[in-house]
Amino acid sequence: MKRNKRAIVILVALVVFLILSIVINLVSGSIDFTLRDLVDIILQNRDLSTLEYNILYKIRLPRIVSSLLFGGALGLSGFLLQTFFKNPIVGPYVLGVSSGARFFVGIFILTNLTLEIFDAGILSIFIASFVGSLLAMALVLIFARKVENISTLVVVGIMIGYIASAGTNLMITFAEQEKIAHLTIWSMGSFSGISWDMISFSLIIIVPTVLLTFLLSKPLEGYLLGEGYAKSMGINIKAFRIILITLSSLLSACVTAFAGPISFVGIAVPHLTRLMMRTSKPKVLIPGIFLLGSSFCLLSDYFARTIFSPIELSISTVTSFIGAPIVIYMMINRRRGL
Repeated sequence: MKRNKRAIVILVALVVFLILSIVINLVSGSIDFTLRDLVDIILQNRDLSTLEYNILYKIRLPRIVSSLLFGGALGLSGFLLQTFFKNPIVGPYVLGVSSGARFFVGIFILTNLTLEIFDAGILSIFIASFVGSLLAMALVLIFARKVENISTLVVVGIMIGYIASAGTNLMITFAEQEKIAHLTIWSMGSFSGISWDMISFSLIIIVPTVLLTFLLSKPLEGYLLGEGYAKSMGINIKAFRIILITLSSLLSACVTAFAGPISFVGIAVPHLTRLMMRTSKPKVLIPGIFLLGSSFCLLSDYFARTIFSPIELSISTVTSFIGAPIVIYMMINRRRGL
């Protein structure tokens, strides 16, 4: 009962934290809005100027919604990978998944590939990102069969990321300057420039994937208790592993395609959620991870665009400053535990 009450309290606190994060992002920027302004706008008691309308509805709201969606998606992607490998220090960025996505997106941005279905539109960028993510993870899994030490496997993932980055850099050497600039901006990671079309497409991918992940809470809990226990529950281990990798790749690919590679969210957020809730039950952790991941990215985006305003930092710069110390702390504690 105490654990259930704690989980409920934490979830409510995370909802409040998320709402505060949204409000902070709404009111702050080049043009400030007060809380009274927001209430009047919602109640349609105030007419917005063209500039205010464009800033609120074409810049801030898309950034807020994309931060919310992508932050939660990255958190869950990391949680699924950590469940798969049963290790808290793995994530899509560490295992080379994001680098693989960057490599394949780079193919369509930097080359003159002109197939009709690969025209650098929203769908083709997502497909490229998904294929790159899936192939990078497939390589990690191939090595996982031959490597028993998880630390070695993490190093393998990092090396795969380096290889993918080297391939991208090779294409950059021979690409046009305009395309290089496009890829460079995308690679830095940012929620600026996210359109409502991108958000609509992301909703189609992320919402069903998150719901399916939540529906798999019971099999996930059984898998965490050991393969023997999972088999006694009637879980097909091989099929379940494929499902975990596919769901994780879908989530990370969607984020990488539209916001670029974003580091440390997938590692830090699941771990912080476990620390707060003091439980490993997926049914409780999944909504908590999504809420905390959303708030984490919302606040990171706020700092990215306001600390050195009007200069904007990349989102990965902020998440790295926050997430890297958390990962170091996890690794030190894990080493002590051994």
